Amino acid sequence: MSDIRVKKVGTRKDLKNFIRFPWKVYRDDPNWVPPLIRDVKEKLDIKKNPFFEHADRELFLAYKGDEITGRIVGIIDRNHNAFHNEKVVFYGMYESLNEVDTARALLGAVAAWGNERGMDTLRGTVSLSLNDECAFLVEGFDSPPAVMMPYNPRYYLELMEKNGQVKAKDLYAFLMTRDHATAEKVRLIVEKIKTMTTVTCRPINLKNWEEEAEKIKFIYNNAWEKNWGFVPWTENEMKHMVKSLKSLADPDLVVLAEDKGRPVGFCFGLPNYNEVLAKMNGRLFPFGFLKFLLGRKKIKGMRMLVFGVLKEYRAAGISYLLATEVEKQGIQKGFEWAELSWALEDNDAVNKFAASLGGKVYKKYRFYEKKIA
Repeated sequence: MSDIRVKKVGTRKDLKNFIRFPWKVYRDDPNWVPPLIRDVKEKLDIKKNPFFEHADRELFLAYKGDEITGRIVGIIDRNHNAFHNEKVVFYGMYESLNEVDTARALLGAVAAWGNERGMDTLRGTVSLSLNDECAFLVEGFDSPPAVMMPYNPRYYLELMEKNGQVKAKDLYAFLMTRDHATAEKVRLIVEKIKTMTTVTCRPINLKNWEEEAEKIKFIYNNAWEKNWGFVPWTENEMKHMVKSLKSLADPDLVVLAEDKGRPVGFCFGLPNYNEVLAKMNGRLFPFGFLKFLLGRKKIKGMRMLVFGVLKEYRAAGISYLLATEVEKQGIQKGFEWAELSWALEDNDAVNKFAASLGGKVYKKYRFYEKKIA
């Protein structure tokens, strides 16, 4: 019989322990990037995060005696289940010591919680949806994650599999460097595309940030609707995202493609702020904010985190126009590398496109799932 006890997070102290637990797991791992504590609090706040307008969550902590050995959150996203006609309870923000019994107890708690609410599949990990950090790292443990990408110990994979979790889907992250071998070939492709289309690209205008964000939302919700796990952004989620990213976004790295004024595609690039966050230990104050301001000028990488092109324009090569424009801006800013992520393992079109840009798969991530009814 297991000596692991699982309890729901019910007090402010419990919540503090839930948020701070990863510091115990990663204290000797140089590649872990501590999240900002205030951001985690806001993400989990059912009153502040518009995700919870269509989702429920329950937080759990695992104990062995008085010692916390793990944490997990159970999530039921009603929009996801309606859109995909599924009955999934997601588990997310999973962290634990290397103990099979702890993993079994935590996964079991979420499965039971979901089962009581009519769910038949357990899937994870997400934080809190596929629009956030998601999936377990399975390859690429030799370097830190790019901004808004996950990281975890290798042993999590074994813990999941020993508890009956099976692969649901893998995701790829591609690394691109300045001197990739396909640069000249891409340049010729772009020159040809420009002679064959009326589509033009431009950076977003921060003075009209909300209007520009509406265009991105329109493209995103139309371009991604057939993707595995996709759930359309709601109006309030878009507004929340706009508010969150406005101070971080570099307008030169967020590029819109328009056809005679009509938005038809976009690429959202973001400086790799993890290079700065790694030195802040989760806190902005008293000295973290100064570290952030000084460190952001020395960032060496960027992440191309979202691409979107309307269906009727995909065959026109608009993705090449967007990617090369963001790449050009990144090089001018002194960035030495870019990560294009993430892409579904079976999305051949996106994976071939990333490879044609000189991208090489250097990290892989995995969703696990298990039937619970």
